[in-house]
Amino acid sequence: MEQFNREIDELLLYKEFKKLRHLLAEHDSFKLAKLIEDRDDDNEIILFRLLNRAQTKEVFSLLSYDKQYKIIKKLEQKNHKFSILLNEMDPDDRTTFFDKLPDEITQKLIDFLSPKEQTIAIQLLNYPEDSIGRLMTPKYVAIKSEYSVEEAFSHIRKYGQDSETLNVIYVVDEKQKFIDEVHIKELLLASPTQKIEELLDYHFIALNAMDDQEKAIRIFQDYDRVALPVLNADGIILGIVSIDDIMDVAEEESTEDFQKFGSFSEAISNPLKERIFNLYKKRIVWLVALVFMNIFSGAALASFETLIESMVALVFFLPLLIDSGGNAGSQSATLMIRSLAIGDVKLTDWYKLIAKEIGVALLLGGTMALAVGLVASFRAPEIVFVVCATMVIVVLVGSLIGLLLPFVFTKLKLDPATASAPLITSIADISGVIIYFSIASWYFGIR
Repeated sequence: MEQFNREIDELLLYKEFKKLRHLLAEHDSFKLAKLIEDRDDDNEIILFRLLNRAQTKEVFSLLSYDKQYKIIKKLEQKNHKFSILLNEMDPDDRTTFFDKLPDEITQKLIDFLSPKEQTIAIQLLNYPEDSIGRLMTPKYVAIKSEYSVEEAFSHIRKYGQDSETLNVIYVVDEKQKFIDEVHIKELLLASPTQKIEELLDYHFIALNAMDDQEKAIRIFQDYDRVALPVLNADGIILGIVSIDDIMDVAEEESTEDFQKFGSFSEAISNPLKERIFNLYKKRIVWLVALVFMNIFSGAALASFETLIESMVALVFFLPLLIDSGGNAGSQSATLMIRSLAIGDVKLTDWYKLIAKEIGVALLLGGTMALAVGLVASFRAPEIVFVVCATMVIVVLVGSLIGLLLPFVFTKLKLDPATASAPLITSIADISGVIIYFSIASWYFGIR
């Protein structure tokens, strides 16, 4: 891949676009998508525009949402190429893309579609969010039960060019009511004169367009299918959902659930491509909330003031500070474990993330220091500096521990999930106590 990238860079440098077009045409869509995904300069749009028509559609569907949106914005000035791309996208992929855009931008993009594609796009977008209807595509092949096998193949050759899959052929009546499905293997092995109805057993699994997408995930897992028909309440087939769409949803769901464990307000797909402020914004909400929640444990400790001979106010803030370091470390570790697990981040990327994590941690720690400083100014104004300085440092240390531990465990060929909340919290507790009382000792001159 590195040699391929160097060759691409050289052709771009000397503007050898004809040679570049031929070179790109020799490679598969997955390799080209990675090439464009990894670039963050004006050359990405040049590369995308040099793809042939078939590659354009396939490569675009393999890109991340952020990269798709960036390309769309740059292509918008080239109306012809832009319109072709939107019209040739698979309806389910296009719906997924539109679904993440603001309504006004979606409407603007729909205007570039042909009347037929506009109707399809609007129909799919009208289904409830997270419903199976949002995942389906109307590109499938349906035949009638009275067809002979020979007639069925003639129909498939005529209408199957744009079908999402030809592994399964769907059987309907005159009113498009779903009857059954037949696998292409059964058709290939049957006699040309045999009727389709003779191949049917009328036992099938189907989805309802209004059901939740998580139900589709479970059904695909239970029945090991590559595609399933989607019906309305009257049994009319509306489209199909394929396994690749379900795998994408399953990954999103698992990522969301996994990152909720780390108290993220929103899922983060790839930390290498996120801006510092976005990482900060998605992590700060729960951490500030936990600052105030931890005040209760500090208040319980402070109830024993009569037993503490000096500087009781320091003890009041001890649980809050050390827990904040552990919470920040748990968030950082959650993000790294997930990214390592699915390959967004490699073992050799650890040094690239340290500088970014320091920036995020300083923003998080500074914001949390303001919150705890506000509390300290009422409870014990004489230690405001100590608790604020400690908050910034323990959040920084906890975040770096959370970042690095998964890499260390991976390097040692251990499960990085071992570097989870309990371990990180324990380390953060020890370092937090040392940091807190060291700062206090220095500030008050007490040894």
